[in-house]
Amino acid sequence: MREQRARGGRPRGSTRERILDIALELFNEQGYDKTSLREIAERLQVTKAALYYHFERKEDILMQLHLRLHELGREVLDKLGSIDAAADKSKAWSQLLDQFIDQIVANRDLFLLHQRNHNAFEVLEHSEHHDAEHEDLEQMLRRFLSDPSIPLAQRVRMACSFGAVIGVLIGDMFGDASPPEVADLVRSAVHDLIEPREQAGRPRKRSPQRATR
Repeated sequence: MREQRARGGRPRGSTRERILDIALELFNEQGYDKTSLREIAERLQVTKAALYYHFERKEDILMQLHLRLHELGREVLDKLGSIDAAADKSKAWSQLLDQFIDQIVANRDLFLLHQRNHNAFEVLEHSEHHDAEHEDLEQMLRRFLSDPSIPLAQRVRMACSFGAVIGVLIGDMFGDASPPEVADLVRSAVHDLIEPREQAGRPRKRSPQRATR
């Protein structure tokens, strides 16, 4: 039986990945600032020396957890970058957005980490490693959305749909509903946004200004 692997090709059960998983739990439970390396080692049932072998500082653990989020976005953008035809890109966007929504729900703890430890991430954002990763992903998205072979109206809808997914699912504004329920509603909303009304057979409402001309 093949061993399940985590992102980056490492075995899911490797000590490094287990450290990150345990740290994620503790950071969300009691906060990044209030969690020590000793507590992470104790819950993992390893010595501090074993922990230091993989991560010398708590900040290094936080950075790696942050990069897990970058990997989610990179996977989607890499797939889009491998498609040549504009029509195929437009079709693939909808499918990959569905995949991205699923990834956000499956990795909700990572997004909660950002929400609950905002101050820690503000410090992290000034690091050279973070800046390089963030700029790389942003450039990939800009490159795709600036592709003139895709109609401008479609690119605008794509950008709006991406922003809607991030804005709603990363936030915690719908505490009265389960994350999967909210995700399904977001999925429906962004598909309505991506698909032009005229293509869906629904009349487009005229603005009051146009109607009075």
